[in-house]
Amino acid sequence: MKPLLAPLALLLVAAAPAPEPDRSIAQTEADLAAGRITSVALVRHYLARITAVDKAGPRLNAVLALNPHALADAAHSDALRKAGRVRGALEGVPILIKDNIDSADPLPTTAGSFALATNVTHRDAPLVARLRAAGAIILGKTNLSEWANMRSPHSTSGWSGKGGLTRNPYILDRSACGSSSGTGAAIAAGLAVAGIGTETDGSVTCPASVSALVGLKPTVGLVSRTHVVPISHSQDTAGPMTTSVADTARLLTVLAGSDPADPATADADAHKQDYSRALQPGALKGARIGILRFAVGDEPGTAKAFETALAQLKLAGATLVEVKKPANQDKMGDYEQTILITELKQDLNAYLASTPSNVAVRDMASLIAFNRAHAETELPWFGQEFFDQAQMSKGYDDPDYKKAASEARRMAGEDGIDRMLPLSADIGSSSTTLT
Repeated sequence: MKPLLAPLALLLVAAAPAPEPDRSIAQTEADLAAGRITSVALVRHYLARITAVDKAGPRLNAVLALNPHALADAAHSDALRKAGRVRGALEGVPILIKDNIDSADPLPTTAGSFALATNVTHRDAPLVARLRAAGAIILGKTNLSEWANMRSPHSTSGWSGKGGLTRNPYILDRSACGSSSGTGAAIAAGLAVAGIGTETDGSVTCPASVSALVGLKPTVGLVSRTHVVPISHSQDTAGPMTTSVADTARLLTVLAGSDPADPATADADAHKQDYSRALQPGALKGARIGILRFAVGDEPGTAKAFETALAQLKLAGATLVEVKKPANQDKMGDYEQTILITELKQDLNAYLASTPSNVAVRDMASLIAFNRAHAETELPWFGQEFFDQAQMSKGYDDPDYKKAASEARRMAGEDGIDRMLPLSADIGSSSTTLT
């Protein structure tokens, strides 16, 4: 199924051929290497398509800001390629990043809020520096659920004060999900080759799932979070959002790595690899894959599609193992909320303190005050209950936080996934149920 906007992919830019909406990274690199297209032509195409699809036409509201350096960066990439200097696997490839990730371009990092409208940091988050080192062109920044959906329990996924409501390019009156809604809608609609989102709890995988994309939340600590507007150092990470597993593997290979400023990534260099190498015929032979039927949901057609996918996995040689729903899932959610609320204040305060001096909002208290003073634009539909709760939190020495962190780790680890997926090599046939 193609997005409703797919016919607009026929839009021509200058004399260059127009890329398809779901053009892959490998195809893009092959066309650039063969001289069938240039990075400048690609950037011009996507800029025109953003104008036609995102700012006019159906108005997806997926892209918050465009990088004024993108064409110059693309021209530099073309010049390097002509001189035989290809920097990496993303040379000349236009990429969109979520607007809670700092970049050195003259663009503010706003998290979708007018409170950070002047937050032009002039610094690359390490993950952006890795993209550039691989040759990527930062095309712009995408809309998101404001403050990554951690402002109110009544928030609307995909809405921000600065960007409005992101629309799903497949069905314009359906949710684009959040909080990486803009990245998901943009890549699904062919506004860039690939994109980067961030996830604390579903914010990459949900927008990807409703826009027919591949979205991956890497293990926390594989990709740096430095200079990314945070919620929780326990759960935050950035991740790729693309049109294929192969593209996701290529992007993750670029993004992964240690960052001295992010202690969680201390071992990342030891674990990173070329993830594309795993995409070989027969790669699933002997693999044991846990099947969570309890998480399939009840949307029409979903169960049938799920079973079709399972059949394909079995044909590829995988062993499928039924997994029961954890008995303590609801309690884990309660502990998680305590962790998120506590870490939100501490981690966001640290980020805000690092922003340029012209950013008036310097901590959670001043952010809450800003929203109240600008309620017409910041609080038109829902409040900031999570911010208020975070402001009242007592920090990392709070016994409630310590208990929540310890219990959540045990319930999700030792009594959670470890019980669901035991390490024993002899755990029965594909019909085995793990408890």
